[in-house]
Amino acid sequence: MMRPVIRFFLRWLARILFRVRVEGSCAGLDQSRLLIVANHESFLDGLLLGLFLPFDPVFIVHTSVVNSRFFRMILSQVDYLAVDTTRPLAMKQIIRLLEAGRPVMIFPEGRITITGSLMKVYEGPAFVAAKSGATILPVRLDGTGRSYFTRVSGKGPRHLLPRITITMLPPTAIPMPEAPMAKQRRRKAGEAMRRLMQEMLFSSRPQQTLYSALCDAVEIHGRGRRLIEDIKQIEYRYQDLLKMTLMLARLVERATPEVAPGGRIALLLPNLAPTLALVFGLSARRRVPAMLNYTAGSDGMQAACLAADTRTILTSRAFVEQANLVDKLAALQGIRLLYLEDLRAAVTLTDKLWLMGYALWFPRAFELPVSPEAAAVVLFTSGSEGKPKGVVLPHRALLANIAQIRAVIDFTPDDKVLNALPIFHSFGLTAGSLLPVLNGAGLFLYPSPLHYRIIPELAYDRACTILFGTNTFLANYGKFAHPYDFFRLRYVIAGAEKLTEPVRGLWFEKFGLRIFEGYGATETAPVLAVNTPMAFRSGTVGQLLPGIEYCLETVPGIDRGGLLHVRGPNVMAGYFKVERPGVLQPPSSVMGEGWYETGDMVEVDEDGFLSIVGRVKRFAKVAGEMISLESVEKLASAASPERFHAASSQPDPSKGEALVLFTTDGQMNRESLLLKARALGYPELAVPRKIVHVDVLPLLGTGKTDYVTLKRMAEAV
Repeated sequence: MMRPVIRFFLRWLARILFRVRVEGSCAGLDQSRLLIVANHESFLDGLLLGLFLPFDPVFIVHTSVVNSRFFRMILSQVDYLAVDTTRPLAMKQIIRLLEAGRPVMIFPEGRITITGSLMKVYEGPAFVAAKSGATILPVRLDGTGRSYFTRVSGKGPRHLLPRITITMLPPTAIPMPEAPMAKQRRRKAGEAMRRLMQEMLFSSRPQQTLYSALCDAVEIHGRGRRLIEDIKQIEYRYQDLLKMTLMLARLVERATPEVAPGGRIALLLPNLAPTLALVFGLSARRRVPAMLNYTAGSDGMQAACLAADTRTILTSRAFVEQANLVDKLAALQGIRLLYLEDLRAAVTLTDKLWLMGYALWFPRAFELPVSPEAAAVVLFTSGSEGKPKGVVLPHRALLANIAQIRAVIDFTPDDKVLNALPIFHSFGLTAGSLLPVLNGAGLFLYPSPLHYRIIPELAYDRACTILFGTNTFLANYGKFAHPYDFFRLRYVIAGAEKLTEPVRGLWFEKFGLRIFEGYGATETAPVLAVNTPMAFRSGTVGQLLPGIEYCLETVPGIDRGGLLHVRGPNVMAGYFKVERPGVLQPPSSVMGEGWYETGDMVEVDEDGFLSIVGRVKRFAKVAGEMISLESVEKLASAASPERFHAASSQPDPSKGEALVLFTTDGQMNRESLLLKARALGYPELAVPRKIVHVDVLPLLGTGKTDYVTLKRMAEAV
């Protein structure tokens, strides 16, 4: 009799104190055989679900919870079943409840998160869903993890009365997996539940812009939270980043009246806090930062400015001099150079009063109305296979990719990211910079990934916990680092190029660290797949992130894998190309609108792990057979693990094409390669007849091998 009255009062109190907002609807949903699953962030979760779910489920709790008098008092307001998850009969009790027509509520993680992210998902709830044929209703709780009822440790934000959102997502189901043994079916069902929970976390993300996401982060983590440090050795708080964002955007907008909303302004700046501030600030004022690659040379920068249809480059005199860019910039035609030093000198008293008296306290009013579909940044492809193209990434794509990464890897405010990858590169921008800033993790920005002795020392000195890098960079960091330099690292994530076994082995043997290899493209903002602690398979690039669809297209002449096409919210809006400057050209694919053709041949195993076979453009047709140039490089690495190798091809009158191997191993010859090929089962056609010894391989600024230069070198041999 009293239960409805007490629940009404508690629901009213929760709405007042926590401003609880319920999103989504389950109107018309059949409640028989209904399994509700939710993430578990705090001790408030069960109470809130009991108060705000539109039906009255049976809550599954562990027997240890019932031992607490306090929790027994709370549980008296709902129907519950106490089970011991170590008992095999426990799951049968839940199945009987579902078959009897009662909705059941369960937390698949089995415990409250201590990371703020998804933790281990148990197989039991998934097997129950598959065995009973239940409809699954995913429910996302957001905000409870920022209350004082959470178990999130360390520097996680705490608020007395945080805003809480309960999101009900579309119902789904987990069919019983096909496998010969019950243990395998149970494991596969558990994997399906884990993927479902990740999709739930991702799908319930807010639709917003980069700048509004920054404002949210400031409110959640506090203006005084120390956030960014760069080579100047100054620690910037959220308040400092907000100041830079507001003032720099105001000054640039005033200095570039010729750039209308939606127009592009090129940025030629290193990894510094003001560079990030400009990315946020310019996008807030609907000016699109075009991130120039300062290692591309004058021709590359000229082509990039032409493609993006921009005539203004914002840079710094100090940087131009230190990076020896004076002559390269002088060679640019029709480009106006705007210097940060001049902008700072133009700050007036009115600007200071505006910043301190108004803008800093009402930062959301600074943003012009803008859709999440509007362009946020323009990045440029590496040009490793041709002229660079401008990749237009909307706010939607960048923030979706950050949410996808957060759904599968636990980044916390206790982490500190060491990012030496340039911000003009999608890996360095999204994963290395935006991800930590928007999630409250510390960030150390270093201007060059090529300082192989300094970066390990910085990781040690600043106690960094996360490092991003390419195979080339990680190989050299591992070579020069002291075995204790990376004592605090939790995650080492490799991307942009294939991770080789010697590098993987070096890091494991010398530092005891497992490198998590990922895969992506600038056009996908950039991450498509990544290995994680919960889903790791050596030799692969991991599973696709939540929200990404894929399709494999058969390519004649290539037996392994298929050409990968992807579709998802992290895919770019389109290209800017030199042939049609400033004209957005949407991605094209034989699969239809919204799909992007990656150009990579991949294999996908039964558990969804991707293996890269090679790029379609990096196959050579030798005597009628398609030979992957990446397989040639793998063969060379197997024969000489300590050196660097890259393969290209040249025209051959008799065989169509001939393989050319460039190597830093001065002792390598065809005979040694043939022996290794026979031992590993490689065809003799994959063994190059021409081997060119070089001191170093040509690299792009992003750390990738410069195959355009290698192709020219191969044709000249």
